[in-house]
Amino acid sequence: MPRRRTLLRAAATLATLPALAGAGRADDTLRITWRDAIPDLDPYRNQLRTGFVIAHHVWDCLVDRDPETFQIRPLLAASWRQESDTAWRFTLRPDVQFHDGTPCGADDVVYTVETIRAGSAIAVPGLFTWLAGAEQVDASTVRLKLHEPFPAALEYLAMVVPILPRAYRQRVGPEGFARAPVGTGPYRVQPAGRPDRIRLERFDGYFAASPKGRPAIARIAIREVAGPGDEIADLLDDSADWIWQIGPSAVASIQQAPGLQVLRGESMRLGYLSLDAAGRSGAGNPLTVAKVRQAICHAIDRTAMVQRLAGLAARVPDAPCYPTQFGCDAAAAVRYPYDPARARALLAEAGFADGFTTDLVSYVLAEDGAAVRSYLQAVGITAKLVQLPTADALARAEAGTAPLFLGSWGNYSINDVAALLPQFFGGGPLDYAGDPEITALIDRAGRSGDADMRRALYGQAIRLITAGALWLPTHTYVTTYGLTRSLNFRPFADELPRFYLSSWK
Repeated sequence: MPRRRTLLRAAATLATLPALAGAGRADDTLRITWRDAIPDLDPYRNQLRTGFVIAHHVWDCLVDRDPETFQIRPLLAASWRQESDTAWRFTLRPDVQFHDGTPCGADDVVYTVETIRAGSAIAVPGLFTWLAGAEQVDASTVRLKLHEPFPAALEYLAMVVPILPRAYRQRVGPEGFARAPVGTGPYRVQPAGRPDRIRLERFDGYFAASPKGRPAIARIAIREVAGPGDEIADLLDDSADWIWQIGPSAVASIQQAPGLQVLRGESMRLGYLSLDAAGRSGAGNPLTVAKVRQAICHAIDRTAMVQRLAGLAARVPDAPCYPTQFGCDAAAAVRYPYDPARARALLAEAGFADGFTTDLVSYVLAEDGAAVRSYLQAVGITAKLVQLPTADALARAEAGTAPLFLGSWGNYSINDVAALLPQFFGGGPLDYAGDPEITALIDRAGRSGDADMRRALYGQAIRLITAGALWLPTHTYVTTYGLTRSLNFRPFADELPRFYLSSWK
């Protein structure tokens, strides 16, 4: 009933909607509605894409990555050089201050690295295993130390290593910092008064040389909701200026509304189906049988799914990675064309001619889960769709109770398979393969300074992953945005909305 009421509200609004006036312009506040309540504003204590977006507005990293060219450029660090295979030296800008007015220096970088390495409440520790430590050379110079050669280091430093304020965070503690965070970024967090609200305000002390620039929009007001219907209704009744990750069923409604527009663009995000080959979800799980997993891969018409649900700009990858990522060797992958007859034959060979019942846990758009469920039903597998909010679904996956898990992975926008394969095959909480050979290959590749060796090792791992039908990429994502026509907004392939580059028309 709640979803029906939301859809009726949206339909009624659309029927009476005048040309929207872009109400956000009057008080220079960009109003955003999105799903996925961020559990913790500390950038290291959540793994949601929405938290990633907030992090890039409130904090800065040592280096930045140009959103068009993907070239690394200075941010907090004015310059850097590689001293050895396992050491990088960074010289910081002298004119950067945190939102509380304290200067940002080498001691803050050292503190950030040591906080990461301590591992307390780090949401995705696998992102930082390459960091061996940091040492202050002088007040504006810091040396980062690596355990082994790590060619993707600058990519990670640009995307997932925001610098924390040592003095402030030590004074208020981790919990106090989560409630009232401080960074150096173009926006600072303001009290919102409600747990489902986030308010950002332009930081007027932001340093002039930043490639992010000084934001044109003074304030951002974010409302976090449970489902896509609420997002669409907010946009249609002029309670929001911007929403994203909307499904195809909502596009027509938005396009019909005067004053609104829809933008689309393929992103580095992958849809995927994880299969419990290791039997984490219980003894006797049919998914521990390779032929069952291969049957599931053949049962799903991913091409039809991508055309119907993800958009014409999306693709169906053969390899478990985004095609542009370093090490993503599609030629090494075993392919699974849509073949329901083959799927039924494999199930019979595995001893499941009459099929079986299993849970399909998902947090992505319900249309995706319904499509997968329908394809599996057609070959005799009854998949009970368990649709959950993102944080709840991920918690269940990490607990090992998701035999089939339909999710998406944004790679933290890192253009290297080091951002994906270790998360699902490195022995961590999302690893449902439990294959030591694959883990060892990925680990060796991640530590190798030889580019050709890395490619070869990743190729071997991809071959084993796909041959065992351990993880099925369903499609690349085309991120769909709905927004007021009064907003200048440009989407980028790394799926990082940069509101600090947006403006009112």
